[in-house]
Amino acid sequence: MSRVCELSGKGPMSGNTVSHANNKSRRRFLPNLNEVTLISDTLGRSFQLRISAAALRTVDHRGGLDAFLAKAKDAELSVDALRIKRDIAKAQAAA
Repeated sequence: MSRVCELSGKGPMSGNTVSHANNKSRRRFLPNLNEVTLISDTLGRSFQLRISAAALRTVDHRGGLDAFLAKAKDAELSVDALRIKRDIAKAQAAA
């Protein structure tokens, strides 16, 4: 399982741990990923995704999973999130 957010594409970064004596050693900054279940209003079903805490706040701010995916760039989304976005667009077009 990779450490990448399925909605925002946020992944690990690298940097330095700097000691009090100013010694530098390499370290990784990992995103704060959480396993959450989000509900699509259009499809009427839930999806389990591994997303960052920042992406979860953005989903809440935009008004749910459907609204978030409508504005999201396809390059940032995972394969599963792209499939959900496509299904939502089909359901909205049919309605």
